[in-house]
Amino acid sequence: MNEQKNDLIEAKTALYQVIREMDEEMAKRFRATFEAIRGHFVVVFSKLFGGGRADLILVEPDRILETGIDIVAQPPGKKLQNLQLLSGGERALTAIALLFAILLVKPVPFCVLDEVEAALDEANVSRFAQYLREFSEETQFIVVTHRKGTMEEADVLYGVTMEEGGVSKLVSVRLEDEGAESEPA
Repeated sequence: MNEQKNDLIEAKTALYQVIREMDEEMAKRFRATFEAIRGHFVVVFSKLFGGGRADLILVEPDRILETGIDIVAQPPGKKLQNLQLLSGGERALTAIALLFAILLVKPVPFCVLDEVEAALDEANVSRFAQYLREFSEETQFIVVTHRKGTMEEADVLYGVTMEEGGVSKLVSVRLEDEGAESEPA
């Protein structure tokens, strides 16, 4: 019985050691990824807003695996403030900047964006669409949008029309440098 008890105590000790090692590795990887995303976020935010500054801050840096993350932003001409105090369009563009910062650290082959720029004004839609075009060298984007500025930067447009009640028709347009050429879907 004592032998089994000792085996269980050894197993428990070994398990706790493995958990500590895993926690250390997760904390190390989290911190490295967080710092990489943070560095890109500062640059992407400034580019998308045409100036300003932003940062990601760990709420409890000493408890890295339980901490929250605060986003602070200062669009051009405004004071530095928490994300909740920004307008809807500013929050949307800040979130887009964070998404692109994450994609710069962990690229993906394709990404679906569903009306992410709906709350943006025309100037910000234009900057978003131009940045999206630059970024599309690495990632293929499928963007659901109603915004003209975003559509103008697309390579291919797919539209759904309803000529008759309840009957949808797909229309595609491939955009080229010389102009637009329509293709039936």
